[in-house]
Amino acid sequence: MSKEPKYKPPGFETRAIHSGAAPDPTTGARNVPIYQTNSFVFDDVDHAASLFNLQTFGYIYSRLTNPTVSALEEKVAALENGRGAVATSSGHAAQLVAFYVLMEPGDRFVASRNLYGGSITQFTHSFRKFDWHVDFVDPTDPENFRAAITPETKAIFTENLANPGGIIVDLEPVSAIAREAGIPLIVDNTMATPYLCQPFDWGADLVVHSMTKFLGGHGAAMGGTVVESGRFDWQQNDKFPGLTQPDPAYHGLTFHETFGDFGFTTKAKAVALRDLGPTLSPMNAFLIMTGIETLSLRMARHVENAQAVAEFLEGHPAVSWVSYAGLKSSPFHALAQKYLPKGAGSVFTFGVKGGYQSGIGMVESVELLSHLANIGDTRSLIIHPASTTHRQLTEEQRVAAGAGPDVVRLSIGLETVDDIIADLDQALDRAMKAPVSVKAAAE
Repeated sequence: MSKEPKYKPPGFETRAIHSGAAPDPTTGARNVPIYQTNSFVFDDVDHAASLFNLQTFGYIYSRLTNPTVSALEEKVAALENGRGAVATSSGHAAQLVAFYVLMEPGDRFVASRNLYGGSITQFTHSFRKFDWHVDFVDPTDPENFRAAITPETKAIFTENLANPGGIIVDLEPVSAIAREAGIPLIVDNTMATPYLCQPFDWGADLVVHSMTKFLGGHGAAMGGTVVESGRFDWQQNDKFPGLTQPDPAYHGLTFHETFGDFGFTTKAKAVALRDLGPTLSPMNAFLIMTGIETLSLRMARHVENAQAVAEFLEGHPAVSWVSYAGLKSSPFHALAQKYLPKGAGSVFTFGVKGGYQSGIGMVESVELLSHLANIGDTRSLIIHPASTTHRQLTEEQRVAAGAGPDVVRLSIGLETVDDIIADLDQALDRAMKAPVSVKAAAE
C-alpha cells in the first residue's frame, strides 16, 4: 500500500506571496485588483439585511470591508499564524482599534516604558480622553508587569523589539503573567516583523503592526493592523463586556459567542472601524501587499547590513556605545538568540560623544542616509530622537525610553553596506569637528 503524503503547511515565503491573493475569478488577474469603490451592490433586500445583521460575510461599504483590504488582512494573519486580522489606516489607528474593543471608561493597561515615542504620547495623553489609563513599567524585569496589574487592568502592551533602543522583552514569562491575570498580551511586532519573530508562539494574544514600516517596506504607503491569535478565552472573566455581553447596536448579538475565535476581529471591523473610521485605503493595501511579497528577502539583507554597521560603530572612536542585540556585548544578546534567531532587526541606536550637539551634527552631515522620521524603508534612515520623535516627552521620559540627548537612531536599508558605513564614518568625523550652534546650545 502506498502511503498518503503528509500535509506540510506552506512555508513563510509561499504564504507571503500567495495568502489572500488568488487569481480574480472574473478577469483572471493574477495580482489582487485595487477595488477603488466606496460601496457594493446587494443581491436583494434579504441579502442586504443579512449583511447588516452580520449573518452573512460580504461587502457593504469600504469603511468596513473592501476586497483588496481583506486580501491584505488574510495575508498578514497567515504570516503571523493568527486567526484573523483587521487593517487600519496607520499603526496608531491599529492601537486605537485594539484598545477600543478591550477597554471601558476607567480601565487601565500596563505598558513597557520602552516604546516608540508616539505610542507613549498616545497612551499618556490621547487615551485619557477616553478615560483609559496606562501604567508604564521597566520591561527588562517581567515581574514589573505583574506588580503593576490592578483589578482595572485589561491588557499588557509591549514592543518585542523596542523602538528606538532595540530592547528585547522576554515575552514568554510576560505572557504567563498576563495569562494568570486573565488579560491579553498585546505585542507590537513592527520592528521584528513575522519573519524574525512570531509572538503568538510565545504566548501573545494580539499582535499589532505599523504596516507603514517593514511590511510595506518602501516608504510608499501608510497602514496598520491588529492580528488575533484566536486562543484567548474572552469569557473566562467579566473583564471584556464588549465581547461577552449582548451588543445593542446589533440586536443583542454577542461577538465572542457568535464568532468564537475571531470574535475580536469581527468586533473591531463591525464596531471600531464603523464608528471611529480609521479605514485603510485599497490603494495602500495593494502597495503593502506588494511589499510583503519580498519581506523575507528584504529582512535578510536588512539584518545582514545592520550587523555589519553595528560592528563598525562599536569600534568607532566617536561612538560611546551601541545598543544592538545582535552584538555579543549587548545585554539582550541571549534574548535575541531565543526570540529572533534570524537576526536582531535593522533599527538600533548608538551614542555620539559630545551629546545633543553632536547628535544633531551627525544627522545633518549624512549624504547617503536620509534624515527623516520613519523606519523600515529600503533606504537607510537616520534621526536624532530627542529633537524629533521623542521631543514631546520630558527629559526623564526620553532617557527612560532610550532617547537621551546623545542618542542617534538608525534604520539600516538595503544599499551596499560599504557605502552605508562610509557615509556614517564621514558624518561622525564632521560632527566631531562642528562648532556648537546657538540653537543647539540653547537646547
